[in-house]
Amino acid sequence: MKQEEVALNVNEVPKPQKWLILSLQHLFAMFGATILVPFLTGLSPAVALVSSGIGTLAYLLITKGKIPAYLGSSFAFIAPIIGATASGGVEGAMVGSFLAGIVYGLVALFIRLLGLNWLMRILPPIVVGPVIIVIGLGLASTAIDMAMYVPGLDEQVYSNTHFLVALVTLAVTIIASIFLRGFFGLIPILIGIVCGYIFSIFQGIVDTSEIKAEWAEITSAGSIGEFVTAIFQKPDFIVPFVNYSPFEVLSGEIVLLMVPVALVTIAEHIGDQMVLSKVVGNNFIKKPGLHRSILGDGVATIIASFLGGPPNTTYGENIGVLSITRVFSVFVIGGAAVLALFFGFTGIITATISSIPSAVMGGVSILLFGIIASNGLRMLIDNQIDLSDKRNLIISSVILVIGIGGAFIQVTENLQIAGMALSALIGVTLNLILPNKESGYGNGAMFEDTVVSENKEHVA
Repeated sequence: MKQEEVALNVNEVPKPQKWLILSLQHLFAMFGATILVPFLTGLSPAVALVSSGIGTLAYLLITKGKIPAYLGSSFAFIAPIIGATASGGVEGAMVGSFLAGIVYGLVALFIRLLGLNWLMRILPPIVVGPVIIVIGLGLASTAIDMAMYVPGLDEQVYSNTHFLVALVTLAVTIIASIFLRGFFGLIPILIGIVCGYIFSIFQGIVDTSEIKAEWAEITSAGSIGEFVTAIFQKPDFIVPFVNYSPFEVLSGEIVLLMVPVALVTIAEHIGDQMVLSKVVGNNFIKKPGLHRSILGDGVATIIASFLGGPPNTTYGENIGVLSITRVFSVFVIGGAAVLALFFGFTGIITATISSIPSAVMGGVSILLFGIIASNGLRMLIDNQIDLSDKRNLIISSVILVIGIGGAFIQVTENLQIAGMALSALIGVTLNLILPNKESGYGNGAMFEDTVVSENKEHVA
């Protein structure tokens, strides 16, 4: 099979003049979703950016700089954070986030001690491929809602203008990805967002009030000190033992709300790592190891809980950017993390990026989320899974309908197993109980110790 060219491999350093733009592209890809979670949960978007940047840097360190993954605010924790906040305030939600991060650490230790063979047996390609498709298509409604509807209203209101902006953004991104060459061929997402933003201004859907307020404060500064203060602003951090006592807000209700969700997001994390392994052509499950990746995710979530930000998770949007651009450098990812950290302290920049209409992000997300689903299909093809085999056909069909259809099991009043987690659980169960397990492994290439890549490399 012909391999796609790699523009920058995992440990390659981009040239200085291109590094900033490549990192900015990843920042823009994750920005909308990362600040959306705190907006929905009542947390600080600036704190979410800072915790996202620090969490990603910690993740890169823990994974030895071998996995080009960006971490941002987790959508899975939106409902639990709202529930925990109602029970114990924002402080209670942060204690719950901390405990969820501890669960990540325990699971990582479990994998480290028992190895991966058990995982390989329960997650063959016939299970993983459809689950990855579910991950991508499960986000499809989010992308379409962002693209079609007026944001910020209590009910969905369709808008031709917003949908037109999304389609223009999508079209520019596709054209840039297919037809541009050289450096511009590496930043189609950024080009799409910028062009979509400019088009949005002419359509009158860009709210610049926050930008004007920040700019007025900067221009009215009467001294260097006031100027610096106007530009750089400390986010509203919520720090344990400084702003509150964790033991005073900890309760059994918060534990039940937050901790079980960690098991769901760990399952999503494994799916993301498999997608990432497929995109890059390296088996990250084996090396540096799934235990390191899960631990990195957990540490990032713990860091966020110490600052007052939402739990972090690896981002499908950024995996989509990797797949399109073929730029896998962890230095680019690290650069995006540093920029997120810097932007979290910079009011005018945060206000500018926050003004990007949701329709623009929806247009880009249509492509990025679709790429995730396509990678699941690619996994089935590359592993030569025979879907004429009734066993394989049954497993894949049930996973897809359960996951995309929105089925769920209500465990308790505040806990349900739904979507990707439920489809994965049912897929694993079917794989274990149905006969002829060997057919689900296809050609057996999915979990080889080394994924050989003969990609031709060149420095961007």
